Amino acid sequence: MTAHDGRKTKRRAFLRTLGAAVGGLALSALPYAARGAAAGLKIGVIGSGRIGGTLGELWLKAGHEVMFSSRHLESDQALAARLGGKARAGTPQQAAAFGEVLLFAVPYGALPELGRTLAPEIKGKPAIDACNPFVGRDGEIATWARNKGAGLASAELLPGARLVRAFNAISYARLPAAGERKPDDRIGMPIAGDDPDAIAVASRLVRDAGFEPVVIGSLAKGRYLIPGTPLAGEHTPAEIRKIAAGLN
Repeated sequence: MTAHDGRKTKRRAFLRTLGAAVGGLALSALPYAARGAAAGLKIGVIGSGRIGGTLGELWLKAGHEVMFSSRHLESDQALAARLGGKARAGTPQQAAAFGEVLLFAVPYGALPELGRTLAPEIKGKPAIDACNPFVGRDGEIATWARNKGAGLASAELLPGARLVRAFNAISYARLPAAGERKPDDRIGMPIAGDDPDAIAVASRLVRDAGFEPVVIGSLAKGRYLIPGTPLAGEHTPAEIRKIAAGLN
């Protein structure tokens, strides 16, 4: 090999290294939604019970990394060990710090404390709110949230998060079966939010769970994403749009 050939080889190697570095920087600079289409997201699940555990498993199968958390670390560790792969477990604070995107799936009465203790970790992050206020379980805060509207109430309790309400109006038991439908026969998933990028991220994760996202409006419309409303249960995307059009 001549000295000239050696310089050409070194130059090609340098350009490959530079290209990889620039590509990595470009990917990290993309909005969450765009990066999600190119690679898996890191998802912090706050509340790994029936909804959180089921959705986390579906997202793992879709290629995302998931950290499960709850008040019971041992249970989360057992869940992560059972699911394997990119599953892991931690405290709610660790999951909130880990996640590029967050899922809140806890009893509604837990949101005030979580909003206070996780404030630095959730600030600026897209967060899916799957929590429902039930008066019989959650007491006065549920009455307040229903009067204010669950979407706006959750945003007040989780300040700084870019909130989208989703997965509120369908039974956890239906999630795996619904996710097995073919793309042209998917059940619709109504979602509500104010932040376009957060809505795009949530829509991506709704599709990865096997549903077709249908944006029904701003976060104020999140008041309709609870059991007992016309949007509760399973509907086609067209049915959701028709129902939503008749809501104030």
